[in-house]
Amino acid sequence: MPHAHAENQAAKDALNALRGPVRLRTLTALRWLAVFGQSLAIVIVHFALGFETPLGLCLAAIAASAWLNLFIMLRFSPQRFLSDREAAAYIAFDIIQLCALLFFTGGIQNPFSALIIAPVTIAASVLPLRFTIGIAALAMAGVSLLAIQHMPIPWYAEESLDLAPVYKAGVWAALTFSIAFFAAYAHRIAAESAQMRSALAATQLVLSREERLTALGGLAAAAAHELGTPLATIQVTAKEMLRDFKRAHPDEEDLIDDAALLVSQAERCRDILGRLSRHGDAGDLMHDQLTVDTLLREAAGPFLDQPGGPDIRIQGKSLDGAPEPVLKRRPEIVFGLRNFIENAAGYARGHVLIRAEWSAERLAISIHDDGPGFSSEILTRLGEPYVSARGGKTGLGLGFFIAKTLLESSGAAIHFDNRPFQNSERSAAGAWVQAEWALNGRSSGLIA
Repeated sequence: MPHAHAENQAAKDALNALRGPVRLRTLTALRWLAVFGQSLAIVIVHFALGFETPLGLCLAAIAASAWLNLFIMLRFSPQRFLSDREAAAYIAFDIIQLCALLFFTGGIQNPFSALIIAPVTIAASVLPLRFTIGIAALAMAGVSLLAIQHMPIPWYAEESLDLAPVYKAGVWAALTFSIAFFAAYAHRIAAESAQMRSALAATQLVLSREERLTALGGLAAAAAHELGTPLATIQVTAKEMLRDFKRAHPDEEDLIDDAALLVSQAERCRDILGRLSRHGDAGDLMHDQLTVDTLLREAAGPFLDQPGGPDIRIQGKSLDGAPEPVLKRRPEIVFGLRNFIENAAGYARGHVLIRAEWSAERLAISIHDDGPGFSSEILTRLGEPYVSARGGKTGLGLGFFIAKTLLESSGAAIHFDNRPFQNSERSAAGAWVQAEWALNGRSSGLIA
């Protein structure tokens, strides 16, 4: 459990890193927008509509916000990134300034009191949860204070506007629930967006690494081919040197031994390059095109015949008599299947079945284990980043997301479920994952 806690904390730290930081220019621009809107509203209400407003107090509250914005712009670079604490203090000031302005103009009776939701939503979008809760609590406290203490709402001099207490309570409840809802909603959306960015970045990193590893096979073959000619020249020259030494200096045993060693090492290098070249030729078939059985054995290779590991069986069958497909080697397919096999081997009680079924129109590869299967509460969310739960084990679930994303990028449709192992109703329902490709028209680019 301490390990799982550390993983979860690392995930939260990564998400917080992706959520921010916030650029100072962004918040100052939003504050200038608020200053302009507040000034326009006060001018229209006081001069155009003729309502008596405490103009001096209102303009003082707006001026305080404008003055602070000017000070910050002169003191700091607009490109400066704010820490979470600084951004929270910045937004907290905006809430206090807005509450002061509402206090002078009728409290929650003022229709513009709904604007207090805006800074809370901004905070929830860019700040960690603890700061979001603090900002939301400050806004709720301000709304509660404005519900019971405020100056009269600006109205006609010969009339008075006094709303019923039950209506005021309704407005207070609406604002309070709106603050809580928008804060939770914006924070959740921002968190999911950060999770997706983190997972996609990890996916791109893994795919890049797999592509580099794939290129090594072709690079080895090319190197063997290019080095063959100069090595052959070295070998011929070394043999001629050895023959000349034996004729001209039969008593110089040291020179003869050195020349003989040079010939033997050149022959050894030639043998090594020959093996590399032959492996490269086979590797061209393995890396550029390969059968389904070769694909499955390459993907399952690290887990076959592991001491103490499960029994992993590989089966293949044609559904309509079609020959076994010859596929293009694509690193994302190998890695995605390997990740599914690794999960199955890690949770299996003793057996894992890898089955390939093909026809002229489709290819389906399934991985089935006899483990505890996917938990019911996680099955509907499986494939999302940072979601995992099987048989009491928990984790980030990033590997499953990466594998699913990579396979889907190759044109596969991914299905997963809990099924009795080997179709036996008496067997416990183990985890079953299937990747299915359409082969007709070769539109997926899978067929070599």
